[in-house]
Amino acid sequence: MHLYDKIYINQNLEIPISELRFKFARSGGKGGQNVNKVETKVELLFDVTKSSSLTETQRGTILKHLKTQIASDGFLHLISQESRSQLKNRENAISKFIRIIGEALKPRKKRIKTKSTVAGKEKRLLSKKHRSDIKKMRMKVD
Repeated sequence: MHLYDKIYINQNLEIPISELRFKFARSGGKGGQNVNKVETKVELLFDVTKSSSLTETQRGTILKHLKTQIASDGFLHLISQESRSQLKNRENAISKFIRIIGEALKPRKKRIKTKSTVAGKEKRLLSKKHRSDIKKMRMKVD
């Protein structure tokens, strides 16, 4: 993946790369001496509340669906440290961002309430009657 000017989430949304902020830090895990001297961990920051590329409905949808991942300051934080390369981790963070924002903006199906069938009700009542008869059989007879 090559870094372009804009990130395409779906046909209705593209976000300029300038709206994303990146922080770099030393990563834990594999890498030997590389871990101690190279900042390969990438943290992607996106200000959902102040983004000019989002409409109000998109902003509301993202805030609703990603409320556990968005901090109180309105920033979406994503961390990538799987690779030993800062560039690969940066690309990985952008891929995560595209996937997460895309999933949050997908329209949800509305649940259609269903009614229980007459046959279903009869079956339930019949099983209750059967259970009641079994318990009556356990009672002492006078």
